[in-house]
Amino acid sequence: MPAKSAAGPVPTGGKYKAGGSAKRVQSRSSKAGLQFPVGRVHRYLKRQTQSTTRVGAKAAVYTAAVLEYLVAEVLELAGNAARDLKSKRISPRHLQLAIRGDDELDLLVKATIAGGGVIPHIHKQLLEKGKKSN
Repeated sequence: MPAKSAAGPVPTGGKYKAGGSAKRVQSRSSKAGLQFPVGRVHRYLKRQTQSTTRVGAKAAVYTAAVLEYLVAEVLELAGNAARDLKSKRISPRHLQLAIRGDDELDLLVKATIAGGGVIPHIHKQLLEKGKKSN
């Protein structure tokens, strides 16, 4: 029979494992292998839905993964645009060029980017030379 300590019996289940070493707490983001905060996304999802609607744990992981993918895609394209313009920093102009240069991102992002400027475009009829109208 194990001896009881003066403080009482030692718990063997739950948070207190029998080994005595405490297990390191791991965030849901690191469990999912993401950089975006799954817990914060889950909190925002719960805040935005109706009070009677439940939000599953996997919904937050999936949403955080989608957001992380979209941010990585935009940053990659903006980084390419900055490198093409021989700049080491990504500016709003580079974000504008990246988003408007990609067809799918252009459909997704309908917002005006402050400081982004305009996309260079010259109408094809203005480029035609040699045609004279009588």
